[in-house]
Amino acid sequence: MSGKYGNVPDDKLALYKRLIDAHPEIELRGGAKLPYTSLNGNMFSQLTKAGTVGLRLGKAEREAFLEEFDCELLVTYGTVMKEYVAVPDRLLRDTARLLPNLELSYAYAKTLKPQARKRK
Repeated sequence: MSGKYGNVPDDKLALYKRLIDAHPEIELRGGAKLPYTSLNGNMFSQLTKAGTVGLRLGKAEREAFLEEFDCELLVTYGTVMKEYVAVPDRLLRDTARLLPNLELSYAYAKTLKPQARKRK
């Protein structure tokens, strides 16, 4: 592991970056340690320290994703992220198949109320 996100597996970071790069309107951002995407202050995808990609989806899309890909909700730092699905590794490797779900996540983020900026 190396670079800005030295705490995540390089192979998973490369796959996550490839997914984000496949959508021209989405820009990869980075916290102090982990990469993510956000819109109007609302995070809608993330890569966890363990190398799991989470996508934030609306209820119907989330339920369909969980059933179709036989996966679970995202758990990070011991907390179940109720609006996020954990993308299975087999799907993360298939950018073309995963991209429509990233688009659904981005569309869901557009429906969320913008977060107020914190003043320093």
